[in-house]
Amino acid sequence: MQRIAQFAYGALSYAIFFGTFLYTAGFLTNQVVPKSIDSGIPGSVGIAAAINLGLLALFAIQHSGMARPAFKRAWTRIIPEPIERATYVLLSSIVLIAVIAFWQPIAGSVWHFDSFVGQAIGYGLFALGLSTVLYSTMLIDHLELFGLRQVFDELMQRPARDDDFVTPSLYRYVRHPLYVGWFITLWATPSMSMGHLLFAGVCTAYILIAVRLEERDLVDAFGKRYEDYQASTPMFIPSGESDRANTPIATTA
Repeated sequence: MQRIAQFAYGALSYAIFFGTFLYTAGFLTNQVVPKSIDSGIPGSVGIAAAINLGLLALFAIQHSGMARPAFKRAWTRIIPEPIERATYVLLSSIVLIAVIAFWQPIAGSVWHFDSFVGQAIGYGLFALGLSTVLYSTMLIDHLELFGLRQVFDELMQRPARDDDFVTPSLYRYVRHPLYVGWFITLWATPSMSMGHLLFAGVCTAYILIAVRLEERDLVDAFGKRYEDYQASTPMFIPSGESDRANTPIATTA
């Protein structure tokens, strides 16, 4: 019964994540959803910026802090290990929902393209970025990354899988294609408001800081294999085919 409850919990956490992910796409593009990044009546720039920065700081602290190995070790003394990742995904989704719900619009336009070509390029690049994010998660085991694999293995009473390190497809050319996808998603828009600029800028800065912590953890986990990968493969921008392009090593979520 406990295994069934854990699986249901993991499935619910994933459903909330995926719904939040889709809503975020509408939030950033000002399309379909009732609350978007520019919706509402702008008020004081200072107050809006302070609120928005506080919301993004909350997300950064939760999202990065709970991903650290030391926190995971302490956390799994409190909650069952099979639902550790699902809980992380659920809490990240809840915090992101709070960011969206309480986000304050900021008046002012950085750029805006009314033409069909400008709109098509902006939304096309956005779709490319979002697709790159999803594709990158598939390459490193989408189900495990979002906690479904762990609860399913527990349900079927399969032994927990050891972390592996592989570099399939895009990971042969850059170490973090998932983050490249997020950079494109954050900045690709036919209409960049001051509020969107704040969101994109702070999230970009957060990723650049968080990736250093992530790589430190990966070196601790995989040692020289990951150091060799760092030496042969660029972080974000491809520089030609990697020397290790045909060597399957791996990555963790």
